[in-house]
Amino acid sequence: MTVRVLIADDQMMVREGFSVLLNAMPGIEVVGEAVNGREAVDRVRELAPDVVLMDIRMPELNGIDATREIVAADADAKVLVLTTFDLDEYVYQALRAGASGFLLKDASARQLADGVRVVASGDALLAPAVTRRLITEFSRLAETPRPTAGSPDAFGDLTERETEVLILIAQGLSNGEIAARLVVAESTIKTHVSRVLVKLDLRDRTQAAVFAYEARLVTPG
Repeated sequence: MTVRVLIADDQMMVREGFSVLLNAMPGIEVVGEAVNGREAVDRVRELAPDVVLMDIRMPELNGIDATREIVAADADAKVLVLTTFDLDEYVYQALRAGASGFLLKDASARQLADGVRVVASGDALLAPAVTRRLITEFSRLAETPRPTAGSPDAFGDLTERETEVLILIAQGLSNGEIAARLVVAESTIKTHVSRVLVKLDLRDRTQAAVFAYEARLVTPG
C-alpha cells in the first residue's frame, strides 16, 4: 500500500528536496505541500494524507499549533515533526500536541523514508538516544506536567508488568525488543501497550514515553 505524504515547510528548497527524495522511494507518494501551518491544516482536511511531515517554525500558524489542530480533528492523524533539534526548544511541546515522532532535517533519504513508513504503520518514531536527550532538555517546558511517581493516581490501574512495559517504551525499545527482553510473545506486548495507552489516556507510544519521563519512571542518562 502506498503511503501518502504531505510536506509542510515554509522553505521551498526543503519541500522540493524532500518531495524528490520521497517520491523516489518505493511505496511512498508526496500528494501535497503546505507553506505554513494554516495551509497544512487545510490541506490535511482536503487530501487526508497518511503522514504529515511538519516543520515547527512557520508563519501564520506554527507547526505545534497546526499539529494540535490536525490531531484534534482526526485522532488517527500521523504527524512527523521535522527539526534542526539543536535549536528547536519546541519539539517537546510538539510531541505533547500529538505528533507521532520527530526527525532531523539532515536525515538521509533512507532515514526519511523509514521514518515515514514507521509513523504510517501506527508506531512512533523513537530513537532512544535522541529521545532521552530531547526529553532531558525540554521536559521542564511542559505546560501541564503529568503526576509524579509518588502521586496516588499517577499510573491509574497499571499492573506491574504494564509499568515495566511503559518503562521499556520510554527507553525506545520496539515491541519485538520488549518481547525478547521479557521473554514473552510479541502479541502479548502489543496487548500490554494498548492497555497502557488506554489506562493512561495517551495517544501513542511517543506520549507514553513522555509520560514516563515526566513521572520520573525513567531517568535520562
